[in-house]
Amino acid sequence: MSFSNLGLSDKVLAAVAATGYTTPTPIQEQAIPHVLARRDVLGIAQTGTGKTAAFVLPMLTLLEKGRARARMPRTLILEPTRELAAQVKENFDKYGAGQKLNVALLIGGVSFGDQDSKLTRGVDVLIATPGRLLDHTERGGLLLTGVELLVIDEADRMLDMGFIPDIERICKLVPFTRQTLFFTATMPPEISRISETFLHNPERVEVSRPATTATGVSQFKVNGGREPHEKRELLRRLLRDAKDLNNAIIFCNRKREVAVVHKSLQKHGFSVGALHGDMDQSARTAALDQFRKGEIPLLVASDVAARGLDIPAVSHVFNFDVPHHADDYVHRIGRTGRAGRAGTAISIVSPLDSKSLAAIERLIGQTIPTAEGDYAVHTETSEDSDQPREHRSREGSRGGRKPRREREPRAARDSDKRGDKSAEREPRHAKGTGRGARPQPEAGAFTPPAAAQPSRVPSIGRPEPRRAHREIESEPADHSHLPAFLLRPVRARV
Repeated sequence: MSFSNLGLSDKVLAAVAATGYTTPTPIQEQAIPHVLARRDVLGIAQTGTGKTAAFVLPMLTLLEKGRARARMPRTLILEPTRELAAQVKENFDKYGAGQKLNVALLIGGVSFGDQDSKLTRGVDVLIATPGRLLDHTERGGLLLTGVELLVIDEADRMLDMGFIPDIERICKLVPFTRQTLFFTATMPPEISRISETFLHNPERVEVSRPATTATGVSQFKVNGGREPHEKRELLRRLLRDAKDLNNAIIFCNRKREVAVVHKSLQKHGFSVGALHGDMDQSARTAALDQFRKGEIPLLVASDVAARGLDIPAVSHVFNFDVPHHADDYVHRIGRTGRAGRAGTAISIVSPLDSKSLAAIERLIGQTIPTAEGDYAVHTETSEDSDQPREHRSREGSRGGRKPRREREPRAARDSDKRGDKSAEREPRHAKGTGRGARPQPEAGAFTPPAAAQPSRVPSIGRPEPRRAHREIESEPADHSHLPAFLLRPVRARV
């Protein structure tokens, strides 16, 4: 079947032909006719199957009739992340080049003034993240009462990010008679419950079993160590030994780990970028553009890049950290092997990841094989380590200083320095020099009165050791901190 048999308008067909696509994907073939018939659609398909075009193309056909009003968008598309929202806008710009449609993007990291000016002119398609959309509605600059078509994309990701309460608030602001399109890659029980609330007698379009991986992706696992620096060393060896590696996305569970791995790869000569949620929008957009254009072959990212990003030519995906949720694994490796291409996904598995790995294998219904080759964890040398200098071995790190165990005893070193002078000294147990003896003052030296002598207060509740008592008495008192007038002898009046 070709696109011409789906009921799309001539302008949309011309735009599709200009991009070089001739045959629709299964999700597009089944979903587009229902969308054009104004039916609610529940679309379930694995990532990389063309879900975005499945609602963009029929929306462009439906929007050819009608006109937008100020601050009242005609259609609304909700996306969980800024990158996905920007990607949907790119699809509208590409397929809607021959139409005069106003498309606005409401995402964080952009000033409210620019977004308000676009809403004032009237918007046919509004693409937004839930948080920024609610900010505009609460300020009174946006009305959702004119929305005819609502699209909730990547619904399972919305659930993971905690956006479901925001989605429920938004659905109360749009008309009840709207048309709703609900797309997801996985179908957990919570998503099933929400879909029954948002959709009215929907057409269920399921082109693959939920939580299945693409057939063209070769999946492997490599056993790593417990320590982070061991995993970083193993990652570098995997990158150097990978076959047919054009570019790769390296996924980490935490934003802080993204920064550490990015800095480590840069230090060892890799051309790499970073992407995580704490970066500002300009830096995130620049990193994605550089990766798409091939300026940087490696991208270290958190799960913000795991859902829906369309970068067709990704050859490898590396899971530096095994995801805590099994569904995230499906989305991560879905960044490779897209549009029928071959791809490779390699996960570094530490001894602490056994439960997470077992959950992933239960979800995908297969056992992930171990990668061939000698990837046993080796101890890093000082040249290969990316740890700070103070964390490395003491040997060779302080100008060739020997370890403590290899040094000569202090007594042996001191005896060489003293030479024959020790023989001239008085024996240890001579008169007046024993452990229990008091120090004898020198001739002419001033002896402070007894009142100036510091008193020793015994500890309360337990007897004081005799040895400590003898050591304290054997040491001469130090009165250098006292002023001179306190050291004068006091003459008693007779």
